[in-house]
Amino acid sequence: MTTAERDPGLQPERTRLAWRRTTLACTVVALLAVRQALHGGTAPAGALAVALSLLAWLGFLCVAHRRVTGMGAARPVPLSPRHALTAAACTVALAVFAAATLF
Repeated sequence: MTTAERDPGLQPERTRLAWRRTTLACTVVALLAVRQALHGGTAPAGALAVALSLLAWLGFLCVAHRRVTGMGAARPVPLSPRHALTAAACTVALAVFAAATLF
């Protein structure tokens, strides 16, 4: 395939969709943590874990929104290492805090 045949809009679109799917998955995890806390009668430590889960979710949401809107440019800018680290840290923190609500 030559470069003339390549559609430059496909890869950014796939990346944008991947960010949206990941944001949806993070939202589901955060909502399940809240549900567990509300129906499970968690201790104060569990309530703190839920609050931190929501904070991690908001952090990831900010990074994902910035990335999705940045992908709409004609020549998208690569994800900065700082934003990549923030997204990874928020994802791991969300998983840890959501698991903490179970105990």
